[in-house]
Amino acid sequence: MTTIRLTKKFTFEMAHALPGYDGKCRHIHGHSYILYVTVKGVPVSDPAHPKYGMVMDFTELKNIVRRQIIDRLDHALLLRRDAPMAAELTAAYEKVETVPYQPTCENMVIDFAETLQAALPEQVTLHSIRLYETATSCAEWTS
Repeated sequence: MTTIRLTKKFTFEMAHALPGYDGKCRHIHGHSYILYVTVKGVPVSDPAHPKYGMVMDFTELKNIVRRQIIDRLDHALLLRRDAPMAAELTAAYEKVETVPYQPTCENMVIDFAETLQAALPEQVTLHSIRLYETATSCAEWTS
């Protein structure tokens, strides 16, 4: 049986800040993120199965990523829980997400990988996540 990889592309807008960082990114600023999620598995071999020939329906993958990541983070402000004013901003605005880590691109792909691995169907595994923070800069997680 041949293992096949599927990749789906997503985009979202999000702001973040990196408190304690020694560059411009210590300030609240935003990015137009591009997220590539790649899964792998063996295509369904039963001709009677509605997903015959598929590793996973692209719509199902899209729905999982949207529920777990995009809906939560699109047009949100992502802050470390102990960032200055995090509690006040969370109380004042609806789309402020706090996380226990510094919200770098590197840490975000680790978080996304853990979240998506738990949400994928049993027969599909997460292969990689690539998150572009700018047109020329990305972080990648691979299994």
